[in-house]
Amino acid sequence: MDGSTAGLRSLLWGRGVSALGDGLWFTIWALYFTRILGLSPVTVGAGLAAASAVGMVAAVPLGAFADRAGARPVLVTLTLVRAAAMAGHLAVAGTGSFLAVTVLFTALATGGTAVRTALVTGLVTDPARRVRALAQQRVAQHVGYAVGAGLGALVLTADARWAYTLAIIGNAASFLVLAGTTLLVPAPAAVPARRPGARAVLRDRPYLCVAGATAVLSLCWAMLSTGLPLWLAGSTRLPLGLGGVVVVLSSVGIAVFQVPFARFGRTATRAARTAVVSGVVLAASCVLFATTSGGAGAGAVTVVVLAAVLHVVGELGYVAANWGLSVRLMREEAKGAYQGVSEAATATVQMVAPAVFTLAVGGLGATGWLLVAAVFLVAVAPVPRLTRWAVRTREPALVT
Repeated sequence: MDGSTAGLRSLLWGRGVSALGDGLWFTIWALYFTRILGLSPVTVGAGLAAASAVGMVAAVPLGAFADRAGARPVLVTLTLVRAAAMAGHLAVAGTGSFLAVTVLFTALATGGTAVRTALVTGLVTDPARRVRALAQQRVAQHVGYAVGAGLGALVLTADARWAYTLAIIGNAASFLVLAGTTLLVPAPAAVPARRPGARAVLRDRPYLCVAGATAVLSLCWAMLSTGLPLWLAGSTRLPLGLGGVVVVLSSVGIAVFQVPFARFGRTATRAARTAVVSGVVLAASCVLFATTSGGAGAGAVTVVVLAAVLHVVGELGYVAANWGLSVRLMREEAKGAYQGVSEAATATVQMVAPAVFTLAVGGLGATGWLLVAAVFLVAVAPVPRLTRWAVRTREPALVT
């Protein structure tokens, strides 16, 4: 086993453990903040929005810093800071301390993801293997999320301060595990000495356009978390539990098929075509959801499940395409900065995604689903042309 393989395996285990902590936290945070700490929903929402905004702004500088200082030490540092911030939730005594720990914990997540991607791509030089390695990381992440969510359900069942306290301590410990496993990762291979930094990356218009267009597809993540529950409750006569079944179906599909789907992002051209197919499939999923307006019974359930299957296919394709484009089109001497741009674009979409589905599906019903479908189609239409533009500005050997 070579050093890069051992390093990837170490990082894989660490990511799985930290994702378990994430799944646990994401299941309980809303009730912890409101029921245990007594914060108002408005305060919590504003704090999370502020943290997301800081994360978007910080992603590129953090990535550029990782290019200079090394992705491994920067990722370890960010992980330790997030561990301390998570533990700091136990000491929250008001709005000020809540904002301090929440901004610190949440804002570093976006930059941390960019630095982790830079570390993985630094360990793996073969372009095809890079996308496969990232897919394996995502599978470990989803398995960890699922286990963590199950533990979170137990915490919510207990609904006592001691249970929330143990969960927070456990999540902080999961970040310490990730930091430890990251320390075992060997230093990535050397890259060219010239490091353009954040400003040069932000002047790379072809890359910015590709990242912005493909990031719109990340709306698919809010389809199930926000759009479907609102739809089932307000526009159908289907059981609300169907939403949970769909989430399980999605999680299983991602765990099983994300690695095989990685082959669709092996080249920039292929990744661009995959992005288009993904947008079309996601649009079709939206259309199917719209047809269940007022629906009930086995027929409507079947259509929802079919739409969910299309959603899984679209999400798998989007993720593979996003990796293929963001990794293939980045410049090797600025991996962190380029991945910071990609993550910042995705984070921007994710910040508005719940509101998009609340207004579209919750407010417009079936028409809202059709509008979201149109957004997917419009977003992916220029991706092949934008990708060709980006390829022309890079060394052919790196992107073809």
